[in-house]
Amino acid sequence: MEVIYLLIPLSLVLIGVIIWAFFWAVRSGQFDDLEGPAHRILMDDDDPVIDKQEDDTGN
Repeated sequence: MEVIYLLIPLSLVLIGVIIWAFFWAVRSGQFDDLEGPAHRILMDDDDPVIDKQEDDTGN
């Protein structure tokens, strides 16, 4: 029964830290664009890649 006197304040502190971390993430913009990175990986670059060695030799 004595352990509950330790666990209740410890759990309240943990809940407080979790709430603080959530609000910090919201304020810092972590949840602004949730779909952009998922769509960006599917986009292909249509521009051809120019090799630096070919560009220097004039070919």
